[in-house]
Amino acid sequence: MDIEVKPKPPRPHWYERHVQPCVAELLGSALFIFIGCLSVVEDLGGTGRLQPALAHGLALGVTIAILGDISGGHFNPAVSLGVWLVGGLNMTMLIPYWLSQLCGGMIGAGLAKAVAPSERFGNASGGAFGGITADEQIPGVLVGEIVMSSFLLLVVCMGAINGRTRTPLAPLCIGLTITANILAGGGVSGACMNPARAFGPALVANCWDYHWVYWVGPMVAALLVGVLVRLLMGDQATRLLLK
Repeated sequence: MDIEVKPKPPRPHWYERHVQPCVAELLGSALFIFIGCLSVVEDLGGTGRLQPALAHGLALGVTIAILGDISGGHFNPAVSLGVWLVGGLNMTMLIPYWLSQLCGGMIGAGLAKAVAPSERFGNASGGAFGGITADEQIPGVLVGEIVMSSFLLLVVCMGAINGRTRTPLAPLCIGLTITANILAGGGVSGACMNPARAFGPALVANCWDYHWVYWVGPMVAALLVGVLVRLLMGDQATRLLLK
């Protein structure tokens, strides 16, 4: 009896495995952060947090939808860390992803500066996060960033990575999470949730006050969510315990 042997699918070209995902991360980060910064710079005050919330959420959701199949659609160093922790990203790609996202942040913030009126750009600090004015605010801002980033990371890891709960609606869910966090927590910390979103405009506008908070909060959240999914919330293929 002849047994039909199915040929193995060809392995993707090295460009598609290593270079193209980084290009997608750079492009997506640049577009998302351009829209985000511009929404803050051009917010004339009549819409409150609604304009930045909708602009960030819609831009991120659309960008993930069109580039997610190439790179995973992270556009955020904290997301890349969390996805790596739950097994959704090869370790060799983590640093290249981070570099691509930070470069994309610089490009996006630079484009926002190029198209926005200089007076508005200066008044808004280029969309940089400058809401902390005293050391006493740091605990509240840091906790806010950790909690909101954890919400975002949980949606990403459970909606896009975990096999049991993965959904094609993940881009929409992630965009809505960004919008909800900005509407709810924009007055607390600015609702950054993304070190690349903080880094790009901080570099372009030279606004570094308490910048470290917007790195520590999301990165701690990535560690917390990674542990949560690996130990408790992940499916059998993801969990490390109680399989």
